[in-house]
Amino acid sequence: MTSTARLAERQPPNTPGAHIPDEHPDGVRATARIRAAHNGRVTTLPQLRNDGPFHLRRVRTDRSAAKVGIIGAMSAPLGGDRLTLDITAEDRAELEVTTAAATLALRGPTTEAATYDVRLTAGEHASLRWLPQPLISAAGSNLRQTTTVELAATARLVLREEQLLGRADEESGHLVNRILVRRAGRTLLDQHTAYGSPEPGWDGPAVLNGHRAVGQLLLVDPEVEARHEPVLLREGSRDGCAVLAPLAGGPALFATAVAPTASVLRELLDEAHAHARRK
Repeated sequence: MTSTARLAERQPPNTPGAHIPDEHPDGVRATARIRAAHNGRVTTLPQLRNDGPFHLRRVRTDRSAAKVGIIGAMSAPLGGDRLTLDITAEDRAELEVTTAAATLALRGPTTEAATYDVRLTAGEHASLRWLPQPLISAAGSNLRQTTTVELAATARLVLREEQLLGRADEESGHLVNRILVRRAGRTLLDQHTAYGSPEPGWDGPAVLNGHRAVGQLLLVDPEVEARHEPVLLREGSRDGCAVLAPLAGGPALFATAVAPTASVLRELLDEAHAHARRK
């Protein structure tokens, strides 16, 4: 059994006691898979499995790495949908995955929550970049999104996720988001956030302070310089801010940002990324 296969086997189940929404007969059930492998010279893509709203396309690059773009083939996630995206970079593979457009969560035929599970696995000396466009939580939607990451000790990861709480001039839907990262079998990060009604105080001064764009950036790299003190970017600005801090469980830096708009949010996360890579 390869080290990547062992990592995939260790992916943790749903949190004990967590509410799993009942299935709805009108909901979409879909699992798309991407698998990247290194053939000794370049990274290949032996598996691209489309399903449901996930339409996978190879993107041409001038490097030895592989890149995949995800195109939405239908409106999703809607209430009652159960969507899974399984992405694996095997030992020494270099893979980047992006989405062609923002993901829009809508209400659909039921008020039951939709689920969107992203599972990322990177083997020894692999490099995995997960850089989707933002997730938009439209008014009336109900979504539980979970990103689960399993990394080998020598794997590298760049993960950037962004959430926009409502479209222009509308309220946010209900969005529960979890990022769970394990490195070499040990938990590196477990962040749980919840926005929109009926969550208490989610848009108050202690959380978003009226902002409607929030994002996360995680860099895991054996060569990264894990600073001992957190760095606050744009402190005191009315146009959002970000904090970049080391994680105790490994060579990793994690940034969280809030902003009034998607464009400002991306600027903050790009600034955090550049700061993290600064020698």
